[in-house]
Amino acid sequence: MEDLSDALTRQRHDEQRRALRALLARPLIRSDDSAFPLIRRHTASLRDWLAREAGWHLQSERDFVRLHKRPADLQDPTRPATVGRGTQRKTFNRRRYALFCLLLADLERGDAQITLGRLGEGLGQAVDDPALAERGLAFSLDHQEARRDLVVVVRLLMELGVLVRVAGDEEQFLRRGLEGDVLYDVDRRLLAALLVTARGPSLVALNGADAELDLEGRLHALSETFVPDTPDGRNRELRHRLARRLLDDPVVYLESLDEEEAAYLTNQRGPMLRRLQQATGLVAEVRAEGLALVDPEGELTDEKMPSEGTEGHLALLMAERLAEGGPEGGPEGVTLEEAEAWILQWQTDYRRYWRKSACEPGAAHGLARQTLARLAALGLVRRQAQHEGGRILPLPALGRFRVHAPTLPDASGTPRYAQSDLSESFTDD
Repeated sequence: MEDLSDALTRQRHDEQRRALRALLARPLIRSDDSAFPLIRRHTASLRDWLAREAGWHLQSERDFVRLHKRPADLQDPTRPATVGRGTQRKTFNRRRYALFCLLLADLERGDAQITLGRLGEGLGQAVDDPALAERGLAFSLDHQEARRDLVVVVRLLMELGVLVRVAGDEEQFLRRGLEGDVLYDVDRRLLAALLVTARGPSLVALNGADAELDLEGRLHALSETFVPDTPDGRNRELRHRLARRLLDDPVVYLESLDEEEAAYLTNQRGPMLRRLQQATGLVAEVRAEGLALVDPEGELTDEKMPSEGTEGHLALLMAERLAEGGPEGGPEGVTLEEAEAWILQWQTDYRRYWRKSACEPGAAHGLARQTLARLAALGLVRRQAQHEGGRILPLPALGRFRVHAPTLPDASGTPRYAQSDLSESFTDD
């Protein structure tokens, strides 16, 4: 009986780990997903753990589950939403995010069915708001680029299950406008679960204390949480912020932490990492410059490296060059123009291995921006602001992509590289 009890306990822990990993990878999971029954079975345990460790709420409904994740850094631009795969993948920018939020508001007021043209007309009316117009947000179905943005946003809503196509085709709408309209069903329950904020938008009033807030201030108020002014309250908030970064970010550099976060992590690092590792199956890697939770299975990452294809090869080449040091790619970093020059040379060297479009004239500029954005999303480089020079600076974790020349054993038969302490620094690899 004791062996049976241990086996059941191990099975329960394994199921909870798989359910948690599924939620971390896909915060919105519908009932047709294979992980849905597992998450529903362990909802109570998962909800308690997520609330305690990260301050995240788990919403469980009959036909979907929704993890209300809030990132530790709301200004992080390195992980935008994407739609599609491979060369057809479209990335969200600030404009598309703004249109996405306006569409959510329009759908909330709309009917159970809606057309693509009607959504576009609603956006055209919404951007007339003076606060949005002042920031240069405009939209008109007369312009194909605006229709393209609308289709990208709608396809994300389709991937999430909020919209289900009934008739029509988005490509026809792109070419012909309203003559190629598309009809959708609207899942209002999923729609209501999409927005994750600390305060509902309707609670950020336009009178009283909030009346003086501008647009940026109102956006900040949506995510502002109440922290009790007690030692327990402050420590709980610090634990939540650090856990979110460890679970969400590819690497957490100590220099990016404020004084309170660094002190808390110094005192609580061991117990915190043990709890996170046991629950998720991630492996802690602690280095002199920071720490990371690494996924041996490679499932819990938006960007994989190394990976296959032209982009994957290019990312490895760029990482190696940036990690080499010296006058090019050293601590002072490189400019976008210098990175483009490297790609122009690589187009000649690897033309036979890359897809044809990557070697066409003018492709180097887009490839450079895309590759550097990928490295930034992985915590390997940082791009300076334009007033600081706009250079791309290598970060410590990039050191693991530095390739050393083969080293022969010394007279005792011990390889020379074995004498370095690989536990000290990301750059010692």
